[in-house]
Amino acid sequence: MKIIINNSLYINSDELEFTAIRAQGAGGQNVNKVSSAIHLRWDIQNSSIPEHYKQKLLAVNDSRLTANGEFILKAQTHRTQARNRDDAVSRLKAFVLSAIKVEKKRIKTRPTLGSKKRRLEGKKQNKQKKAMRGKVPY
Repeated sequence: MKIIINNSLYINSDELEFTAIRAQGAGGQNVNKVSSAIHLRWDIQNSSIPEHYKQKLLAVNDSRLTANGEFILKAQTHRTQARNRDDAVSRLKAFVLSAIKVEKKRIKTRPTLGSKKRRLEGKKQNKQKKAMRGKVPY
């Protein structure tokens, strides 16, 4: 099975390691019996994605990335294991998409003549207002 990120990128699900653990926080009677939280581990360096995507993913400054290139995620917001697993996969997709997104190059523009005039007019008005705050001559 494949986890599709976008049209040109997918992750094989056999590269992902899911581990069921006990969730933190209040849970009532089942808190010490049911392992509903999910730990997702993905070794980016040994994955089958293209090399340029690997470099972009490993360059991201994220606390979920370990020093040896492993992505670790904990999903425990839902009450069931299946929903937490889906949540972990969707958060993994969001991480990968944000890391591989290509930023649009900024086109330099110059301020218009009207905007320059409005800025200078505002500065003149401010100057006059502040000059009126001084001492009044007798």
